[in-house]
Amino acid sequence: MTTIFIILIILVSVLLAGIVLIQNPKGGGLAGNIAGFSNQFMGVKQTTDVLEKGTWVLSSILVILCLVSALVINSGKTGGSDTLKSIPTTTGNTAPQQVPMPQAPAPAAPQPK
Repeated sequence: MTTIFIILIILVSVLLAGIVLIQNPKGGGLAGNIAGFSNQFMGVKQTTDVLEKGTWVLSSILVILCLVSALVINSGKTGGSDTLKSIPTTTGNTAPQQVPMPQAPAPAAPQPK
């Protein structure tokens, strides 16, 4: 299930990036030159309207896919991440144990000659 959502999100993201790159904010660019057609066909602006609607539709689909995938993927788990579950925890109010410091050996007494 996770793989399906990842593939769909990547596919929609690539399509959205393509549509956004085709558009030109000032109305020219590639949007008006697709297959040699002008920006108006029989007096009606069509290319930019289609690209703008496509942008809104794909961005909405992307948001919905992300939200639904977050709900569906985590619904099988009891909560929390696996990393947090693997951290050992202590119970009760126990103070940390004191580790005795190693003591240096006493200096050797001088031996008589």
